[in-house]
Amino acid sequence: MLGKKVKSRIVLFVTFFLLISFLIYAIIKSLEENVIYFLSPTDIKNSENISLDSKVRIGGLVKEGSVIKKNESMHFVVTDLKNEIIVTFSGSVPNLFSEGKGIVAEGKLQDRNYFIAEKILAKHDENYMPSEVYESLKIEASEN
Repeated sequence: MLGKKVKSRIVLFVTFFLLISFLIYAIIKSLEENVIYFLSPTDIKNSENISLDSKVRIGGLVKEGSVIKKNESMHFVVTDLKNEIIVTFSGSVPNLFSEGKGIVAEGKLQDRNYFIAEKILAKHDENYMPSEVYESLKIEASEN
């Protein structure tokens, strides 16, 4: 038979293990919501498992010359340079949104060629730097 001290240590260990497990689960779930996974137009064209009823995120470049604004809505084409998908969106777009730049759009597919976006997230490239840093680098380069 186990002593009273051993039983209380086992209970304490199991409680501690369950608490740590719950905290790890909660952290992973909150990180999942903040990480942006997206499908490219090629992924959408080639995948058989995409449901038209569920929310998805698509990503790619806004095709040059494809943005058409009508009142409060806009249409544009997202491309991954292999395939394209037409996107429609009602609302205001981020300041970084422009033709030739990367975006991620969240919404629902109407079919494999047409996407209705509820949210637009513009992406900046990896070379982005704040204007203050850019100006200081420009000044340093001109001094050398």
